[in-house]
Amino acid sequence: MSNILEEGSIDLENLTSENEDSQISLRVGQLITYPADYTLEVLNQKWLNSEIQVPPFQRDFVWSLTQSSKLIESFLIGLPVPAVYLYTERDSQKYLIIDGQQRLKSIFYFFSGYFGAQENNRRLPFRLKGLSHDSEFSGKAFDTLHESEQGWLKNSTLRTFTVKQLEPDDDRSMYQIFERLNTGGTSLTSQEIRDCVYYGELAKALRDINLLENWRKILGKPGLDSRKRDVELILRFLAMQNIDEYRKPMKLFLNNYMKQNQNIESEELKKLEHVFEATCNMVIAQLGENPFHVRAGLNVAVFDAVMVAFSNNLGSIPDDVQARYNELVHDEQFVQCTSSNTTDDGIVRRRFRLASERLFGN
Repeated sequence: MSNILEEGSIDLENLTSENEDSQISLRVGQLITYPADYTLEVLNQKWLNSEIQVPPFQRDFVWSLTQSSKLIESFLIGLPVPAVYLYTERDSQKYLIIDGQQRLKSIFYFFSGYFGAQENNRRLPFRLKGLSHDSEFSGKAFDTLHESEQGWLKNSTLRTFTVKQLEPDDDRSMYQIFERLNTGGTSLTSQEIRDCVYYGELAKALRDINLLENWRKILGKPGLDSRKRDVELILRFLAMQNIDEYRKPMKLFLNNYMKQNQNIESEELKKLEHVFEATCNMVIAQLGENPFHVRAGLNVAVFDAVMVAFSNNLGSIPDDVQARYNELVHDEQFVQCTSSNTTDDGIVRRRFRLASERLFGN
């Protein structure tokens, strides 16, 4: 499981109801958003005091020295700079960067005199690079700027929008805010956002479980899905172990499960990992590879109902379960439950009941 698999795309059947569910805008808690024009010096001091932090869900600093240099020059010559967004964490009251990390870190790095994080006990001096050939700031570091230029930079302002959730008494709005601020270019998928916002022990385990050999055979794709749809399927299986707790929309149901189990205890996590792996092994042994490609691509509704049914009957698999499965996927009721309205509460429970009854007689 330690090998990194080549990324690609798993073949999923196109279900309108699943697509619509993934696009649903979730209810945001009661928020307050207020703007502030902090000076760069004040922002830098907050960073040094750990009042501003980069949350685990943010990607690493990826700007080049030239990109960061052009930002600093923009402040020095008075060009406008896009605003940044901070979220006030309820427990710590610290500011978490939800949009603008590259800009803020560029500023903080320039004030420190070094660019980027330390590597091999070394740090690259931050001297402005990649500016126009006649720029008076080219090659300058903060401490080599004229005193008046240092003062200008420290007193320059950056529009900052701070978001705080008032109700309910949690931080559920983090997901929705992150989702809406990350809509430029190629929008992040729901699972990509979950892995960011709810990064923890469960997210790390999902990444490892996703490499299981028999799981890849069930998907019919040895390479990892580049948009983490394979990871979302694992999460869906785990979350729907207790089908009585399911409530539409699926998107919110999976969000809540991942948030509640973000830092799940290791013993409980081992149980989930064991159930998933044992279920994959049994499904491959009894149904063969690509078992849920019943029409055109992997059908996620067939997948969740049958996988959960197997997981609940690992010690009592009928000898003719393959024949039963073939009958199930052609059953008129089951076909209806796996073709339309697949995330509706009643439809979900009906197909789970059908899978359990037809495959295992319970």
